Amino acid sequence: MRKYGFSFSWKRALGISGFKTKVARKTGIPTTKSGLERKIGNMIIRSLTKSLK
Repeated sequence: MRKYGFSFSWKRALGISGFKTKVARKTGIPTTKSGLERKIGNMIIRSLTKSLK
């Protein structure tokens, strides 16, 4: 079955996606798994490089 550029997202329809985006922007904490992993990884690398100086 092919999709022709149209998809329906119940999360977007209910406003959940927009709410999560607003929360992430205000708090600075990502709501996606990859974003959270990236943020934690950067924090670990920064703490390691600070301790080496």
